[in-house]
Amino acid sequence: MATPQFRPTHVIPPDGLPTWEAPDAARPTDPLDALLPVQLVDRQGDWAYVACSNGWSAWVDGRLLVSVPQAPPAAGQPLARTADPRPLLARAEEALNQYRRAAQDLAEGRSDGESFQQRTRGLRVGMVVDGESVWLYDAEHERWVFCDGIQLSTYAAESGPGSGTGFTGAGAGPTGPGAAEPEPTRVVDADGPPEPTRVVTADGPEPPQVVAAGPTQVVTGDAPEPTRVVTGDEPEPTRIVAPEPTRVVAPDESPDGGR
Repeated sequence: MATPQFRPTHVIPPDGLPTWEAPDAARPTDPLDALLPVQLVDRQGDWAYVACSNGWSAWVDGRLLVSVPQAPPAAGQPLARTADPRPLLARAEEALNQYRRAAQDLAEGRSDGESFQQRTRGLRVGMVVDGESVWLYDAEHERWVFCDGIQLSTYAAESGPGSGTGFTGAGAGPTGPGAAEPEPTRVVDADGPPEPTRVVTADGPEPPQVVAAGPTQVVTGDAPEPTRVVTGDEPEPTRIVAPEPTRVVAPDESPDGGR
């Protein structure tokens, strides 16, 4: 008959296991049968004090015990939600690193089972990641919390999704009163030079506009004079007429060509 408080945590290895009355190799007692379920009660270094289902107990080499898989501890509170899992992720990372260092020291022989038990006592960390969803154990409140990950993104958007700009929240640019207004769209003639940048204040007069002169045109002697557009208010430009060139007339030729 098993005792009411008996809950096996380990089993004896297939070859059986010697036992001792105390954590002293000079005081052996009856060995335990192979694959016998036992419950770990205490540790002292590599020694383990185990109890059997019939109430009999003894000291054994704890390094040789085969652990029985256990269900994870249940949370004391119902499942909750969290919008920001980062604080719990930091705690989980710290606790996991502490457990990893203790396990590494035990595996490499720098500590024994008792030291491992002391270093890991009180550690409780739980995390399940499935794609964008994460479940974290909140040891302070003894509950699991859930976050779908999407809640970490900014939701107060001023522009369409995927633009990467125009959002408010952490890291956003200034959007309140006093923020710099964007420069208005300006239409620039494709054939002309771009208009120089002008800084105009709200209260001051408009500054003089600088108009760039047109490019210098080189006209050859054979090319026709370019067409000029003259407005009604503009006087007609002065025209310069060159005199007819001097002609050389031979003696036997009359000035009028013999007529």
